[in-house]
Amino acid sequence: MKDTVRSPESSPALIRSRGLRIPHDPAFIDRKKRRLLRRGDYERREVEAVKALVRPEDVVLELGGGIGYMSTYLSHNRKVGEIHTYEANPALIPFIERVHAQNGVGNVTVHNAILGPRKGKAKFYIRENFLASSLEQNPAGEKSPVLRVEEIAVENARSVVKAIKPTFLVCDIEGAEAEILPLPDFSGLRGAVIELHPQWIGAPGVRAVFDAMHAAGLTFYPRVSNKKVVAFLRDW
Repeated sequence: MKDTVRSPESSPALIRSRGLRIPHDPAFIDRKKRRLLRRGDYERREVEAVKALVRPEDVVLELGGGIGYMSTYLSHNRKVGEIHTYEANPALIPFIERVHAQNGVGNVTVHNAILGPRKGKAKFYIRENFLASSLEQNPAGEKSPVLRVEEIAVENARSVVKAIKPTFLVCDIEGAEAEILPLPDFSGLRGAVIELHPQWIGAPGVRAVFDAMHAAGLTFYPRVSNKKVVAFLRDW
C-alpha cells in the first residue's frame, strides 16, 4: 500500500491519513510523523476522543494547532461548522493553511497567538522538534534544542472565549494548559478533550486543569480518556 500520492504535476507529494491529504513537506513531516499519518495513528488518542464526542453543531476552540491535522479532521470528518484554532509558532501557520487548502477546509479561523491573562506579547521558544516548542525556555526533561525565540501575540483569554462562545474545547499546548485553562469562563462548554503534560506541570498542574473543567460544570469522562488525553462532558 502506497503512503503518498502525486497531485497535479506542480504539487508536492501528499500523504493520505484518515481520508485527509497532508502535504509531505520534510520541514514539517519527518519519517516518524509520516509513518504515523500513513497508519492513521497520528494524534490517535485525541482523534478517537473528538470522534466520539464532537458534534457538527459545536463551535470548537482549539488551543495548539500543530500541523493543522486536528482542525482539518474536525472540519472534514466531523463536519464541524465553526472552528477557531490558536497556534503560537508562526512557522506553522503557512503549513496549516496548506493543509486546509488541500482538504477544501474554509471554516477554520487560524490565530497566530496564545491566550493569557491580558493582551500583550510573550516569548515563544522554537525547538528543533517543533511540536515541543513552548513558552518555557527549559522545561523539565525536554532535550530538543531551542533554534530561535519568537515574540508572539497574547490575547486576553476571557475576552476570546466570551467572543467566540465555544461549546467544545480541544487543547494540546505543551504544558501551558495549567496556566491558561483556569483563566476564562468556560461555562458555555459542552465538552473538552485535553492532552495533559504531567512531566512539565506536575500534580499541581493536573489538578489545576481538572479544577478548571469542574468549575465550568464539566465532569471527567473516562470512557474515551486514554492516558494523558482526558475528556470532560457536561452531561453523560
